[in-house]
Amino acid sequence: MNIYRAGQDRPQQPVERLEAEAVNSAKTRKPLYEARKKIFPKRAEGRFRRFKWLVMLITLGIYYLTPFLRWDRGPYAPDQAVLIDIANRRFYFFFIEIWPQEFFFVAGLLVMAGLGLFLVTSAVGRAWCGYTCPQTVWVDLFLVVERAIEGDRNARMKLDAAPFTFGKLRKRVLKHAIWLVIGVLTGGAWIFYFADAPTLAREFVTGQAPMIAYSTVAILTATTYVFGGLMREQVCTYMCPWPRIQAAMLDENSLVVTYNDWRGEPRSRHAKKAAASGESIGDCVDCNACVAVCPMGIDIRDGQQLECITCALCIDACDGVMDKIGKPRGLIAYATLAEYQSNMALATGNGQHAIRPANVRKEDGSFSNRVRHFNWRIIFRPRTLLYTAIWAAVGIGMLFALVTRERLALNVLHDRNPQYVLESNGSIRNGYTVRILNMVPQPRIMSLTIDGLPNAVMKINGMADNAARAFEVTVEPDEATTLKVFVTLPGEDVARAAENFEFIVSDTAGHETARYDAVFNAPGVKK
Repeated sequence: MNIYRAGQDRPQQPVERLEAEAVNSAKTRKPLYEARKKIFPKRAEGRFRRFKWLVMLITLGIYYLTPFLRWDRGPYAPDQAVLIDIANRRFYFFFIEIWPQEFFFVAGLLVMAGLGLFLVTSAVGRAWCGYTCPQTVWVDLFLVVERAIEGDRNARMKLDAAPFTFGKLRKRVLKHAIWLVIGVLTGGAWIFYFADAPTLAREFVTGQAPMIAYSTVAILTATTYVFGGLMREQVCTYMCPWPRIQAAMLDENSLVVTYNDWRGEPRSRHAKKAAASGESIGDCVDCNACVAVCPMGIDIRDGQQLECITCALCIDACDGVMDKIGKPRGLIAYATLAEYQSNMALATGNGQHAIRPANVRKEDGSFSNRVRHFNWRIIFRPRTLLYTAIWAAVGIGMLFALVTRERLALNVLHDRNPQYVLESNGSIRNGYTVRILNMVPQPRIMSLTIDGLPNAVMKINGMADNAARAFEVTVEPDEATTLKVFVTLPGEDVARAAENFEFIVSDTAGHETARYDAVFNAPGVKK
């Protein structure tokens, strides 16, 4: 978003020109593999940097602390708030419990995440990449460690070029050791999502944890260390597919980090001399501050680039320079393509000549009324509204399905061999395997009945010897209870075997009921 300040006549402060090279720029990068040129990002200060600190604190806090949150589900279920219980095939998320057959809820969340990513990208560009992507967050964290040990940009460059001494070795060993600790904590936090976190932590430290836990931590430690500490921008440039598909999500009204060359060009490192000689110059003093702070090693003044993650640190750096020289902020800013093209057409006379600063300014140095500025209402356009509507529809549908889902299920399997048994008194008996699925974490008393075949009775193996049409059964909490059920029909009623009948199970203390259509086989009866 463009933010402008008054005060064109303020005394200018000296601006240091940084010797920074855009080593990762597409125009200088070789088409095939070459050795990585190290990038030493300078620490930035400003509102976007503060926002990134806040996002990093929140996201890392959620990741590391969530497994240790507790949620009371009663004595028959784990009390970890977020748990992926692979052994028992359950996923717990606070008050929500997902069974394997309900995995469509997880699929729905993934669909919502994808739609949300499309929505955010169409509205504010690659905000995900710049602020919340795990690669970005962990690289920021690793850079904090690097700066704390080796110093800011100039000190790190000097140390890197210096010969190996004990002091350099000590700093490098300390830095990489802390990076490895961060990697271990990252992998350790991940495994805590799959088992009771406090218990697994004790077992892990004492060497009693399963080997898969140690293997997972080792793999995630290596990937975190390599991706966040060693490869950094190469992961985004070469490995991530998102920069290559984001163009389908962007349009001329999407906000992206933009160098407004319509007000910055022509550049001059000697603005006072140029002004004294009557030269027409832009606001850019070619200080390279935007290049020095870029964690991707590019120059935003080269235009929109695949490598740019829109972290906006270049905006903070440039705004700081503009404040020093008494110019309005926003030389580098979040802007839409439509806004940029409109102002560029104004500065160049619709492409008839080079950029002329006088075309976009009044005599007093303020911007012309014809200069187009960002209007936040442009975010609410048909494309973003459509994404929002689809995203909300999926969310509402999932919420409705979650609220109305049954927590009781019944499944019946008829014996295949023999299909029926002829008893000595002429009665016909069929065998069934009845599975009652209790999807709540507490035991329940269920009533199992048969409906249809008026004179038929049933027995449950292991229960009372008396035959009846209904039984009360205690089902185990949060699991399937399997019963062996025999249904017997008197010989004189064999003709009725062609009638439909159902098994019905209902909660005696609630209102949940499940039904299953069953088949009764008998000699001479056609279904």
